[in-house]
Amino acid sequence: MKKGTILVVDDNKAILTAVRMLLETYFKKVITLTSPQLIQNTLREEKVDIVLLDMNFSAGINTGNEGLFWLSEIKKMDASIAVVLFTAYADINLAVRGMKEGAADFVVKPWDNTQLVGTLQKCISNNNPTHAEMLHVGTLHATSLHMYWGYSEPMLQLRTLIEKVARTDVNILITGENGTGKEVLAKEVHALSNRKKEPMIPVDMGAITETLFESELFGHIKGAFTDACTDRPGKFEAADRGTLFLDEIGNLPYHLQAKLLTALQSRSITRVGSNIPIPVNIRLISATNKKLHEMVDKALFREDLLYRINTIQVELPPLRERPEDIVPLAERFLAHYAEAYGKTTTRLSEAAKEKLKAQLWFGNIRELQHTIEKTVIISDGDTIEAEYFDFPRKKAPQPTPLNEAATLEEMEYKMIKSAMNKHGGNLSLVAEQLGISRQTLYNKIKRYEL
Repeated sequence: MKKGTILVVDDNKAILTAVRMLLETYFKKVITLTSPQLIQNTLREEKVDIVLLDMNFSAGINTGNEGLFWLSEIKKMDASIAVVLFTAYADINLAVRGMKEGAADFVVKPWDNTQLVGTLQKCISNNNPTHAEMLHVGTLHATSLHMYWGYSEPMLQLRTLIEKVARTDVNILITGENGTGKEVLAKEVHALSNRKKEPMIPVDMGAITETLFESELFGHIKGAFTDACTDRPGKFEAADRGTLFLDEIGNLPYHLQAKLLTALQSRSITRVGSNIPIPVNIRLISATNKKLHEMVDKALFREDLLYRINTIQVELPPLRERPEDIVPLAERFLAHYAEAYGKTTTRLSEAAKEKLKAQLWFGNIRELQHTIEKTVIISDGDTIEAEYFDFPRKKAPQPTPLNEAATLEEMEYKMIKSAMNKHGGNLSLVAEQLGISRQTLYNKIKRYEL
Protein backbone atom coordinates (compact mmCIF):
# COMPACT_ATOMS: atom_id res chain seq x y z
CA MET A 1 0.00 0.00 0.00
CA LYS A 2 1.46 3.36 -1.08
CA LYS A 3 1.83 5.94 1.66
CA GLY A 4 3.63 9.21 2.31
CA THR A 5 5.90 11.54 0.40
CA ILE A 6 9.63 10.90 0.13
CA LEU A 7 12.32 13.39 -0.86
CA VAL A 8 15.51 11.91 -2.35
CA VAL A 9 18.57 14.18 -2.49
CA ASP A 10 21.61 12.99 -4.46
CA ASP A 11 23.92 14.70 -6.97
CA ASN A 12 24.05 11.58 -9.16
CA LYS A 13 21.20 11.73 -11.69
CA ALA A 14 21.51 8.03 -12.55
CA ILE A 15 20.99 7.13 -8.89
CA LEU A 16 17.99 9.45 -8.64
CA THR A 17 16.39 7.82 -11.69
CA ALA A 18 16.95 4.30 -10.35
CA VAL A 19 15.67 5.17 -6.89
CA ARG A 20 12.61 6.98 -8.27
CA MET A 21 11.63 3.97 -10.39
CA LEU A 22 11.98 1.71 -7.36
CA LEU A 23 10.17 3.89 -4.82
CA GLU A 24 7.23 5.00 -6.95
CA THR A 25 5.77 1.55 -6.30
CA TYR A 26 5.79 2.12 -2.53
CA PHE A 27 5.24 5.87 -1.95
CA LYS A 28 2.42 8.16 -3.03
CA LYS A 29 4.87 10.82 -4.13
CA VAL A 30 8.60 10.71 -4.87
CA ILE A 31 10.49 14.03 -5.16
CA THR A 32 14.12 14.09 -6.32
CA LEU A 33 16.74 16.85 -6.00
CA THR A 34 20.29 16.98 -7.35
CA SER A 35 21.33 19.81 -5.03
CA PRO A 36 20.82 20.10 -1.27
CA GLN A 37 20.49 23.86 -1.68
CA LEU A 38 16.90 23.23 -2.84
CA ILE A 39 15.91 21.24 0.24
CA GLN A 40 14.56 24.12 2.32
CA ASN A 41 12.33 25.53 -0.40
CA THR A 42 11.02 22.03 -1.17
CA LEU A 43 10.13 21.43 2.48
CA ARG A 44 8.25 24.75 2.60
CA GLU A 45 6.20 23.80 -0.43
CA GLU A 46 5.67 20.08 0.14
CA LYS A 47 4.53 17.98 3.11
CA VAL A 48 7.46 15.55 3.18
CA ASP A 49 7.35 12.51 5.47
CA ILE A 50 10.84 11.10 4.91
CA VAL A 51 14.10 12.23 3.30
CA LEU A 52 16.71 9.95 1.73
CA LEU A 53 19.80 12.15 1.97
CA ASP A 54 23.17 11.64 0.29
CA MET A 55 26.18 12.37 2.50
CA ASN A 56 28.52 13.96 -0.05
CA PHE A 57 27.82 16.51 -2.78
CA SER A 58 31.14 18.27 -3.55
CA ALA A 59 33.58 16.55 -5.91
CA GLY A 60 36.52 14.94 -4.14
CA ILE A 61 35.01 15.29 -0.67
CA ASN A 62 33.82 12.17 1.10
CA THR A 63 33.83 13.15 4.78
CA GLY A 64 30.06 13.08 5.09
CA ASN A 65 30.04 16.50 6.76
CA GLU A 66 27.77 17.94 4.07
CA GLY A 67 25.15 15.30 4.80
CA LEU A 68 25.38 15.93 8.55
CA PHE A 69 24.96 19.67 7.94
CA TRP A 70 21.82 19.21 5.84
CA LEU A 71 20.49 16.67 8.32
CA SER A 72 20.72 19.41 10.94
CA GLU A 73 18.99 21.93 8.66
CA ILE A 74 16.13 19.54 7.93
CA LYS A 75 15.61 18.85 11.63
CA LYS A 76 15.59 22.60 12.36
CA MET A 77 12.77 23.08 9.85
CA ASP A 78 10.71 20.05 10.91
CA ALA A 79 11.94 17.65 13.57
CA SER A 80 9.16 15.19 12.71
CA ILE A 81 10.64 14.36 9.28
CA ALA A 82 12.48 11.05 9.26
CA VAL A 83 15.91 11.30 7.59
CA VAL A 84 17.74 8.24 6.23
CA LEU A 85 21.38 8.81 5.29
CA PHE A 86 22.54 7.54 1.90
CA THR A 87 26.29 6.93 1.68
CA ALA A 88 28.81 5.04 -0.39
CA TYR A 89 31.15 4.86 2.56
CA ALA A 90 30.25 2.23 5.15
CA ASP A 91 31.69 4.12 8.11
CA ILE A 92 30.20 2.92 11.40
CA ASN A 93 31.32 5.97 13.37
CA LEU A 94 29.83 8.34 10.79
CA ALA A 95 26.54 6.42 10.80
CA VAL A 96 26.43 6.46 14.60
CA ARG A 97 27.16 10.19 14.65
CA GLY A 98 24.39 10.83 12.13
CA MET A 99 21.88 8.77 14.11
CA LYS A 100 22.89 10.57 17.32
CA GLU A 101 22.20 13.84 15.56
CA GLY A 102 18.72 12.78 14.54
CA ALA A 103 18.91 10.45 11.54
CA ALA A 104 16.47 7.55 11.63
CA ASP A 105 18.78 5.07 9.87
CA PHE A 106 21.33 4.78 7.06
CA VAL A 107 21.73 2.82 3.81
CA VAL A 108 25.06 2.03 2.14
CA LYS A 109 25.58 2.23 -1.63
CA PRO A 110 25.42 0.07 -3.66
CA TRP A 111 22.10 -0.75 -2.06
CA ASP A 112 19.92 -3.81 -1.98
CA ASN A 113 16.42 -2.89 -3.23
CA THR A 114 14.57 -4.95 -0.64
CA GLN A 115 16.70 -3.60 2.19
CA LEU A 116 16.35 0.01 1.00
CA VAL A 117 12.57 -0.20 0.75
CA GLY A 118 12.32 -2.02 4.07
CA THR A 119 14.43 0.59 5.86
CA LEU A 120 12.42 3.49 4.44
CA GLN A 121 9.06 1.90 5.22
CA LYS A 122 10.18 1.05 8.75
CA CYS A 123 11.31 4.62 9.37
CA ILE A 124 8.16 6.22 8.01
CA SER A 125 5.99 3.82 10.03
CA ASN A 126 7.93 4.48 13.23
CA ASN A 127 8.11 8.22 12.74
CA ASN A 128 6.38 10.02 15.62
CA PRO A 129 3.82 7.34 16.61
CA THR A 130 1.08 8.34 19.00
CA HIS A 131 1.21 7.11 22.59
CA ALA A 132 -1.59 4.66 21.87
CA GLU A 133 0.30 3.32 18.85
CA MET A 134 3.45 2.93 20.92
CA LEU A 135 1.57 0.92 23.53
CA HIS A 136 0.00 -1.23 20.81
CA VAL A 137 3.36 -1.94 19.17
CA GLY A 138 4.91 -2.59 22.57
CA THR A 139 2.21 -5.11 23.39
CA LEU A 140 2.53 -6.88 20.06
CA HIS A 141 6.27 -7.34 20.32
CA ALA A 142 6.71 -7.57 24.07
CA THR A 143 5.28 -11.07 24.31
CA SER A 144 8.43 -12.48 22.74
CA LEU A 145 10.69 -9.72 24.10
CA HIS A 146 12.86 -9.36 21.02
CA MET A 147 16.19 -7.55 21.07
CA TYR A 148 15.82 -3.91 22.05
CA TRP A 149 18.65 -1.83 20.58
CA GLY A 150 17.82 1.57 22.02
CA TYR A 151 19.61 4.79 21.13
CA SER A 152 22.86 4.79 23.11
CA GLU A 153 26.08 5.10 21.11
CA PRO A 154 27.51 1.71 22.18
CA MET A 155 24.30 -0.08 21.18
CA LEU A 156 24.08 1.72 17.83
CA GLN A 157 27.65 0.68 17.06
CA LEU A 158 26.87 -2.87 18.16
CA ARG A 159 23.74 -3.03 16.01
CA THR A 160 25.61 -1.90 12.92
CA LEU A 161 28.29 -4.53 13.50
CA ILE A 162 25.78 -7.32 14.21
CA GLU A 163 23.76 -6.58 11.07
CA LYS A 164 26.94 -6.94 9.04
CA VAL A 165 28.35 -10.12 10.60
CA ALA A 166 25.05 -11.95 11.21
CA ARG A 167 24.74 -12.86 7.53
CA THR A 168 28.13 -14.59 7.62
CA ASP A 169 29.04 -17.85 9.36
CA VAL A 170 31.85 -16.45 11.52
CA ASN A 171 32.06 -17.56 15.14
CA ILE A 172 30.91 -14.87 17.57
CA LEU A 173 31.79 -14.43 21.23
CA ILE A 174 29.36 -12.29 23.22
CA THR A 175 30.69 -10.87 26.48
CA GLY A 176 29.04 -8.77 29.16
CA GLU A 177 27.83 -8.76 32.73
CA ASN A 178 25.06 -11.02 33.97
CA GLY A 179 21.66 -9.82 32.87
CA THR A 180 22.75 -7.74 29.88
CA GLY A 181 20.89 -9.96 27.38
CA LYS A 182 23.59 -12.13 25.84
CA GLU A 183 21.18 -14.95 24.91
CA VAL A 184 18.71 -12.45 23.45
CA LEU A 185 21.50 -11.05 21.28
CA ALA A 186 22.47 -14.56 20.20
CA LYS A 187 18.88 -15.18 19.10
CA GLU A 188 18.94 -11.90 17.19
CA VAL A 189 22.10 -12.94 15.35
CA HIS A 190 20.48 -16.25 14.43
CA ALA A 191 17.29 -14.52 13.28
CA LEU A 192 19.31 -12.23 10.99
CA SER A 193 21.47 -15.04 9.61
CA ASN A 194 21.06 -17.23 6.56
CA ARG A 195 20.42 -20.12 8.98
CA LYS A 196 17.29 -18.57 10.49
CA LYS A 197 15.02 -21.33 9.15
CA GLU A 198 17.06 -23.94 11.01
CA PRO A 199 17.14 -24.36 14.79
CA MET A 200 19.30 -22.49 17.30
CA ILE A 201 20.30 -24.96 20.01
CA PRO A 202 21.29 -23.37 23.37
CA VAL A 203 23.61 -25.17 25.79
CA ASP A 204 24.32 -23.92 29.31
CA MET A 205 27.93 -24.98 29.74
CA GLY A 206 27.83 -24.29 33.45
CA ALA A 207 24.94 -26.70 33.99
CA ILE A 208 26.43 -29.76 32.26
CA THR A 209 28.17 -32.17 34.60
CA GLU A 210 31.63 -33.33 33.55
CA THR A 211 30.53 -36.95 33.26
CA LEU A 212 27.74 -36.06 30.82
CA PHE A 213 29.66 -33.48 28.78
CA GLU A 214 30.49 -35.70 25.81
CA SER A 215 27.10 -37.39 25.78
CA GLU A 216 25.24 -34.05 25.87
CA LEU A 217 27.30 -32.38 23.16
CA PHE A 218 28.26 -35.29 20.93
CA GLY A 219 25.55 -37.87 21.67
CA HIS A 220 25.94 -41.60 22.35
CA ILE A 221 25.03 -44.96 20.88
CA LYS A 222 22.99 -47.74 22.44
CA GLY A 223 24.96 -49.60 25.10
CA ALA A 224 27.69 -46.97 25.43
CA PHE A 225 27.03 -46.84 29.18
CA THR A 226 24.43 -47.89 31.73
CA ASP A 227 20.94 -46.62 30.81
CA ALA A 228 22.01 -45.86 27.21
CA CYS A 229 19.04 -47.79 25.83
CA THR A 230 18.93 -46.13 22.43
CA ASP A 231 21.11 -44.09 20.11
CA ARG A 232 20.88 -40.41 21.00
CA PRO A 233 22.19 -37.43 19.00
CA GLY A 234 23.93 -34.64 20.90
CA LYS A 235 23.59 -30.86 20.71
CA PHE A 236 26.03 -30.58 17.81
CA GLU A 237 23.92 -32.85 15.62
CA ALA A 238 20.71 -31.13 16.72
CA ALA A 239 22.20 -27.80 15.57
CA ASP A 240 23.32 -29.15 12.20
CA ARG A 241 22.74 -26.50 9.48
CA GLY A 242 21.67 -24.12 12.26
CA THR A 243 23.30 -22.32 15.19
CA LEU A 244 24.87 -23.77 18.34
CA PHE A 245 24.82 -21.34 21.28
CA LEU A 246 27.25 -22.18 24.07
CA ASP A 247 26.26 -20.03 27.03
CA GLU A 248 28.62 -19.47 29.99
CA ILE A 249 31.49 -21.03 28.06
CA GLY A 250 33.93 -19.66 30.63
CA ASN A 251 32.60 -22.27 33.08
CA LEU A 252 33.81 -25.20 30.99
CA PRO A 253 36.54 -27.10 32.89
CA TYR A 254 40.00 -26.87 31.35
CA HIS A 255 40.38 -30.58 30.67
CA LEU A 256 37.14 -30.65 28.64
CA GLN A 257 38.04 -27.66 26.50
CA ALA A 258 40.30 -29.78 24.29
CA LYS A 259 37.37 -32.05 23.35
CA LEU A 260 35.29 -29.02 22.33
CA LEU A 261 38.20 -27.56 20.37
CA THR A 262 38.67 -30.83 18.45
CA ALA A 263 35.02 -30.88 17.39
CA LEU A 264 35.15 -27.24 16.28
CA GLN A 265 38.35 -27.72 14.29
CA SER A 266 37.30 -30.92 12.55
CA ARG A 267 33.66 -29.87 12.11
CA SER A 268 32.72 -33.39 13.09
CA ILE A 269 31.79 -35.29 16.24
CA THR A 270 31.96 -38.91 17.36
CA ARG A 271 29.19 -40.24 19.55
CA VAL A 272 30.18 -41.83 22.84
CA GLY A 273 30.70 -45.57 22.24
CA SER A 274 31.21 -45.15 18.50
CA ASN A 275 34.23 -44.79 16.24
CA ILE A 276 32.35 -43.27 13.31
CA PRO A 277 32.84 -39.50 12.85
CA ILE A 278 29.72 -37.55 11.93
CA PRO A 279 30.19 -34.27 10.01
CA VAL A 280 28.29 -31.27 11.40
CA ASN A 281 27.63 -27.89 9.84
CA ILE A 282 27.05 -25.36 12.60
CA ARG A 283 27.40 -21.64 13.22
CA LEU A 284 28.91 -21.15 16.71
CA ILE A 285 27.90 -18.36 19.08
CA SER A 286 29.38 -18.36 22.58
CA ALA A 287 28.75 -16.12 25.58
CA THR A 288 30.37 -15.45 28.92
CA ASN A 289 30.53 -12.92 31.72
CA LYS A 290 34.12 -13.91 32.46
CA LYS A 291 37.31 -12.24 31.21
CA LEU A 292 38.63 -15.06 29.05
CA HIS A 293 41.93 -13.36 28.20
CA GLU A 294 42.74 -13.14 31.90
CA MET A 295 41.73 -16.77 32.29
CA VAL A 296 44.18 -17.68 29.52
CA ASP A 297 46.97 -15.91 31.41
CA LYS A 298 46.08 -17.96 34.50
CA ALA A 299 45.96 -21.22 32.52
CA LEU A 300 42.22 -21.56 33.17
CA PHE A 301 41.15 -21.29 29.53
CA ARG A 302 42.86 -22.62 26.41
CA GLU A 303 44.28 -19.89 24.20
CA ASP A 304 43.68 -21.92 21.03
CA LEU A 305 40.03 -22.41 21.97
CA LEU A 306 39.62 -18.69 22.65
CA TYR A 307 40.96 -17.86 19.18
CA ARG A 308 38.61 -20.43 17.67
CA ILE A 309 35.43 -19.03 19.27
CA ASN A 310 36.02 -15.28 18.99
CA THR A 311 36.49 -14.54 15.31
CA ILE A 312 34.21 -11.63 16.14
CA GLN A 313 33.91 -10.52 19.78
CA VAL A 314 31.14 -8.16 20.85
CA GLU A 315 30.42 -6.80 24.30
CA LEU A 316 27.00 -5.84 25.61
CA PRO A 317 27.29 -2.67 27.73
CA PRO A 318 25.72 -2.69 31.22
CA LEU A 319 22.39 -0.95 31.56
CA ARG A 320 23.87 1.78 33.77
CA GLU A 321 25.96 2.89 30.76
CA ARG A 322 22.84 3.31 28.60
CA PRO A 323 20.46 5.22 30.92
CA GLU A 324 18.40 6.52 27.99
CA ASP A 325 17.19 2.94 27.44
CA ILE A 326 15.94 2.27 30.98
CA VAL A 327 12.44 3.72 30.59
CA PRO A 328 11.78 2.31 27.06
CA LEU A 329 12.83 -1.14 28.29
CA ALA A 330 10.64 -0.78 31.38
CA GLU A 331 7.67 0.13 29.16
CA ARG A 332 8.24 -2.94 26.99
CA PHE A 333 8.27 -5.16 30.07
CA LEU A 334 5.21 -3.35 31.39
CA ALA A 335 3.25 -4.08 28.21
CA HIS A 336 4.39 -7.71 28.25
CA TYR A 337 3.50 -8.48 31.86
CA ALA A 338 0.28 -6.48 31.82
CA GLU A 339 -0.89 -8.73 28.99
CA ALA A 340 0.51 -11.87 30.62
CA TYR A 341 -1.23 -11.24 33.96
CA GLY A 342 -4.40 -9.68 32.57
CA LYS A 343 -3.75 -6.28 34.12
CA THR A 344 -4.95 -2.90 32.88
CA THR A 345 -1.68 -1.22 33.88
CA THR A 346 -0.44 0.64 30.81
CA ARG A 347 1.87 3.45 31.91
CA LEU A 348 4.55 4.65 34.29
CA SER A 349 4.13 7.95 36.08
CA GLU A 350 6.83 10.58 35.53
CA ALA A 351 8.00 10.11 39.11
CA ALA A 352 8.24 6.35 38.55
CA LYS A 353 10.34 6.92 35.42
CA GLU A 354 12.70 9.19 37.31
CA LYS A 355 13.07 6.65 40.10
CA LEU A 356 13.91 3.92 37.60
CA LYS A 357 16.49 6.12 35.88
CA ALA A 358 18.13 6.91 39.22
CA GLN A 359 18.92 3.23 39.84
CA LEU A 360 22.32 1.83 38.79
CA TRP A 361 20.86 -1.62 37.90
CA PHE A 362 23.83 -3.81 38.68
CA GLY A 363 21.60 -6.76 37.73
CA ASN A 364 21.13 -5.03 34.36
CA ILE A 365 18.15 -5.75 32.11
CA ARG A 366 17.25 -8.95 33.96
CA GLU A 367 16.93 -7.03 37.23
CA LEU A 368 14.81 -4.35 35.56
CA GLN A 369 12.60 -7.03 34.00
CA HIS A 370 12.01 -8.79 37.32
CA THR A 371 11.31 -5.44 39.01
CA ILE A 372 8.64 -4.54 36.46
CA GLU A 373 7.09 -8.02 36.62
CA LYS A 374 6.79 -7.86 40.41
CA THR A 375 5.36 -4.35 40.22
CA VAL A 376 2.73 -5.30 37.65
CA ILE A 377 1.61 -8.19 39.85
CA ILE A 378 1.05 -6.01 42.92
CA SER A 379 -0.23 -2.92 41.09
CA ASP A 380 -3.80 -1.66 40.88
CA GLY A 381 -5.14 0.77 38.31
CA ASP A 382 -3.69 1.98 35.05
CA THR A 383 -0.57 3.74 36.30
CA ILE A 384 2.50 2.56 38.19
CA GLU A 385 3.59 5.18 40.70
CA ALA A 386 7.07 5.71 42.12
CA GLU A 387 6.17 4.28 45.51
CA TYR A 388 5.55 0.88 43.92
CA PHE A 389 9.32 0.53 43.52
CA ASP A 390 11.05 -0.48 46.72
CA PHE A 391 14.77 -0.77 46.18
CA PRO A 392 16.42 -2.27 49.29
CA ARG A 393 19.74 -0.96 50.47
CA LYS A 394 22.39 -2.75 52.47
CA LYS A 395 23.64 -0.96 55.51
CA ALA A 396 26.75 0.94 54.49
CA PRO A 397 29.68 1.57 56.79
CA GLN A 398 29.05 4.58 59.02
CA PRO A 399 31.01 7.57 57.72
CA THR A 400 33.63 8.95 60.06
CA PRO A 401 36.10 11.80 59.65
CA LEU A 402 38.81 10.72 57.24
CA ASN A 403 41.53 11.04 59.84
CA GLU A 404 39.49 8.94 62.27
CA ALA A 405 38.68 6.11 59.87
CA ALA A 406 39.40 2.84 61.61
CA THR A 407 39.86 0.79 58.43
CA LEU A 408 40.76 1.25 54.78
CA GLU A 409 37.19 0.26 53.96
CA GLU A 410 35.78 3.14 55.97
CA MET A 411 38.24 5.55 54.41
CA GLU A 412 37.35 4.36 50.90
CA TYR A 413 33.64 4.66 51.61
CA LYS A 414 34.06 8.22 52.91
CA MET A 415 36.18 9.31 49.94
CA ILE A 416 33.69 7.95 47.41
CA LYS A 417 30.72 9.41 49.28
CA SER A 418 32.42 12.80 49.51
CA ALA A 419 33.28 12.81 45.80
CA MET A 420 29.73 11.85 44.84
CA ASN A 421 28.31 14.67 46.93
CA LYS A 422 30.81 17.12 45.47
CA HIS A 423 29.97 16.25 41.86
CA GLY A 424 26.24 15.76 42.29
CA GLY A 425 26.37 12.07 41.40
CA ASN A 426 28.25 12.57 38.10
CA LEU A 427 30.11 9.27 38.07
CA SER A 428 32.55 10.27 35.34
CA LEU A 429 33.78 13.19 37.40
CA VAL A 430 33.84 11.07 40.56
CA ALA A 431 35.97 8.40 38.86
CA GLU A 432 38.29 11.09 37.47
CA GLN A 433 38.77 12.69 40.90
CA LEU A 434 39.47 9.35 42.57
CA GLY A 435 41.80 8.20 39.80
CA ILE A 436 39.91 4.98 39.07
CA SER A 437 37.97 3.63 36.11
CA ARG A 438 34.20 3.91 35.87
CA GLN A 439 33.89 0.13 36.13
CA THR A 440 35.91 0.09 39.35
CA LEU A 441 33.76 2.91 40.68
CA TYR A 442 30.56 0.99 39.81
CA ASN A 443 31.85 -2.05 41.66
CA LYS A 444 32.62 -0.02 44.77
CA ILE A 445 29.24 1.76 44.63
CA LYS A 446 27.60 -1.64 44.49
CA ARG A 447 29.72 -2.87 47.39
CA TYR A 448 28.83 0.05 49.65
CA GLU A 449 25.26 0.47 48.28
CA LEU A 450 25.81 4.18 47.72
